[in-house]
Amino acid sequence: MKRLLLSLLLVSGFIHAETGIGLDINNEDVELLGEMNFNALADYSSETSFVISGSYLYAGGNDNDNGEHLFTLGFSGENALPGVEGLTMGLGIKSVFADNFIALPFFAKANYALPLIDTIPTTSLFADFAYAPSVLTFSDGDSYTEYRIGADMEIISNTHIFVGYRNIDTDYTYKDYTFNDSFYGGLKLSF
Repeated sequence: MKRLLLSLLLVSGFIHAETGIGLDINNEDVELLGEMNFNALADYSSETSFVISGSYLYAGGNDNDNGEHLFTLGFSGENALPGVEGLTMGLGIKSVFADNFIALPFFAKANYALPLIDTIPTTSLFADFAYAPSVLTFSDGDSYTEYRIGADMEIISNTHIFVGYRNIDTDYTYKDYTFNDSFYGGLKLSF
């Protein structure tokens, strides 16, 4: 696991596009997050930002003594919502891989920068939702549902701390299974 985390951090550092890496933890879980602005990588200018994102979640609090692993890789389009100052919306699709489980959920996300006075650091609220019905779930999977909510504060330029809650259900054909249901806190760096 250490090799995987180090490799992902090194690869993210060498990419010269607009990128962000993050790490969130709680007593039993650790998640590594990464995203890259495809527009900067492809030298494409548009009001819509196309984002490639990925994550690795090690969930240690489940019944399995060795913990469980969940990998994601996604692509989305994001843009400021006209008429609502500070609100950014995104829609996309991602691939999800877990033990005997593969899914291709559609997802939506929202980020709202709170209109606070200048003396308070930039603070945002965020929400994500992903869903794959059985037709988009493969191997032993039956459906996939994920939602997250949280708050983010930019404490130093391009350095954010965040707290949140996530619920991930990887339902199998033979049982309904909650992969992760937890609160977490973390740090994100943007380049």
